[in-house]
Amino acid sequence: MSRLHSPLRRLRLLKGLKQSHLAELMGVTQTTVSRWESGVLPLPEDQWRRAQTLLADSGQDAILRRLVESSHLSQHLIDDRTHDLLAVSASREGFWRAEPGAFLGKPLIRYATPEILAAEASLDTIGWRDGHIGRIEVDTGPNNHPVIPIVKSRLIWERLLLSDGRAARLVTTL
Repeated sequence: MSRLHSPLRRLRLLKGLKQSHLAELMGVTQTTVSRWESGVLPLPEDQWRRAQTLLADSGQDAILRRLVESSHLSQHLIDDRTHDLLAVSASREGFWRAEPGAFLGKPLIRYATPEILAAEASLDTIGWRDGHIGRIEVDTGPNNHPVIPIVKSRLIWERLLLSDGRAARLVTTL
């Protein structure tokens, strides 16, 4: 089984957990989780059931992820604190020069333009993290990145809460 198609890895990334955190929750080492995900070490059925319980999405989170993934709009959903990718529409991912799913669970902030970084830096002062503002628009220039290109556009950022209390950000390109 390829690492990309590991059910354990996919569940872990969708939940936004690092291997070390999942290992701690399951009472094993990070190396063990890595070996399970790569297929080097078989995942015992009891551990698989435990992982599924630990990584289970609420129905609302699963619906949100499916809505983003099936949207005809150019959208992605990130963890608002870590910028880890939680879901992406086919329309958005189609512009990326990478294997589908390659960036799930990985932070996207490194691809941000100066305009996006400036907007990000202003979030605390405008009350975004306190929940006083739930939607802003950001104008951005291009980043000229060969893998995850950003073009000159207007973005809508919408703040949402996930079932575990984490804030997520829905990013839509207009």
